[in-house]
Amino acid sequence: MTIYKYTARDRNGILVEDTLTADNQKSVATMLMNRSLTPIRIDEFTPPEDLMIKFNQWQDKRSLNLDDIILFSRQMYSLTKAGVPIIRAIRSLEESTQNKALKSALVDIATSLEAGSSLGMAMEAHPHVFSDLFINIVKVGESTGGLDQGFLQISHYLGREKETVSRIKSAVQYPKMVLMALSVAILVVTIYVIPAFKNVFAKMGAELPWQTTLLLDISNFAVNFLPQIILSLVLATILIRKYLQTSQGKMNKDRYILSIPGIGSIIHRSCMERFSRSFAMILNAGVPIIQGINVVSGAIGNVYIGSKLDEMRLGIEKGDSISRMAKSIGLFSPLVIQMIIVGEETGSISDMLIEAADFYKTEVDADLENLASVIEPLLLVVVGIMVLILALGIFLPMWNLSSAMH
Repeated sequence: MTIYKYTARDRNGILVEDTLTADNQKSVATMLMNRSLTPIRIDEFTPPEDLMIKFNQWQDKRSLNLDDIILFSRQMYSLTKAGVPIIRAIRSLEESTQNKALKSALVDIATSLEAGSSLGMAMEAHPHVFSDLFINIVKVGESTGGLDQGFLQISHYLGREKETVSRIKSAVQYPKMVLMALSVAILVVTIYVIPAFKNVFAKMGAELPWQTTLLLDISNFAVNFLPQIILSLVLATILIRKYLQTSQGKMNKDRYILSIPGIGSIIHRSCMERFSRSFAMILNAGVPIIQGINVVSGAIGNVYIGSKLDEMRLGIEKGDSISRMAKSIGLFSPLVIQMIIVGEETGSISDMLIEAADFYKTEVDADLENLASVIEPLLLVVVGIMVLILALGIFLPMWNLSSAMH
């Protein structure tokens, strides 16, 4: 697809200049005539490499959130179910949406549809807006004539994902605030309070406790080498981010996330629920098993789990059963494996996957309810250590100061 800049006249003879994305100049001319515009000049357009343009594009992508995609899916379901043509539906949503990234994508999608492209292919040009799972479900809906049901399934799926993420964030919000407040308190004590004790003890000829001396040495090091510490942290952050962008970095990060006490099991079961539900949707839409696993494993949200699902796909390609490979990768619980075995025997694997997704949903809901009780003991341990540091840094010098005065 190439960007073309055109000059045309409308029915009233008014000159119109704008850009369109199409395969060639002939497609641009066809689209203009469909809009009752008479083309005068059509040239390839190369947008200027402007830092401000790039920044605005980056900012638009960051402003896109899950709520925008959920609302778009629900609106598309309502419009397609009512029989509204796809191009007209996209154009109407293009005018009503407030998000710049989604609006820009819809403008380009509508232009591609007018040029004869399918909806799934037009969405593929915007991977930062639409995930692989989203695009594949749309393609299946187009091929089977059930596009409205495809958008309905996507909206339910994304709504459930949003709910899980929101509940995890709310559960860790309070511990995060407590740890931040204690960190600030320790920083203030180390930089301002403990050095004051040092001057008092120096005048009285007394010695600071070793615990306070240690904190003081750390404080002096932090103050004397502050520029170097900041530079080191910035470089370390850049290197870590670069590493996490590599395939091995993503793999290690996602494997580590799954090992976090309390939260790791929730993320693991949420990913398995997402896989079971989306895989069932893909199978119900008529996609072959191998292709379905390939699509879903890339949209599961965890690279490590996705790699395990790829191992499952390779085993099935070699002739193994779904249940045997599900058991070998070690991701599914024994109860879910039994469900899959029953589904294979009865020929209703998609129904059993939906049952498995509901099972994981129940477990995730229970874990989320108990997440606070899991975090509280860990939080108490961390808070106790920080309070101990504060006590050793402040109260021991005060007690020694009192003894020195006597």
